[in-house]
Amino acid sequence: MAHKAFLIGRSLALRLVDCGSCNACESELAMLFGPDFDAQRFGIEMVPSPRHADGLIVTGPGTSQMTDALARTAEAVGAPRVVVALGDCAISGHVHRDGYAAKCGVAASLEADLQIPGCPPAPGEILGALRRLMRKGATGQGLAASD
Repeated sequence: MAHKAFLIGRSLALRLVDCGSCNACESELAMLFGPDFDAQRFGIEMVPSPRHADGLIVTGPGTSQMTDALARTAEAVGAPRVVVALGDCAISGHVHRDGYAAKCGVAASLEADLQIPGCPPAPGEILGALRRLMRKGATGQGLAASD
């Protein structure tokens, strides 16, 4: 994943893909751009088109109806790209893991470069994880999610 380091420096443009979430993660993510957290001052922004994005931020367990849409969106971002799995559902499927219409998280379709656990993760945790990702990319250290 070190080859993706050049993507991230002083800014990070992400495209949100909701793959069947309950919208709790989206609610917490929306708080990042309000006056309390103001993620844009750190160069983090959400973009409306995958063609303008450095990567994807994926929520939800990955329903079977969203598999093709997620793949097409990832292709539109181009390679190399950063993939962030936001919340327990996106990481492992969480309570939907054994459901008939849900996959086992984003890992069933894409390899996630960063996993942010929680149900839902707090806005401060999301911001901290994204800033660590940006710092690692800026220094060329790679994008290991465990640090």
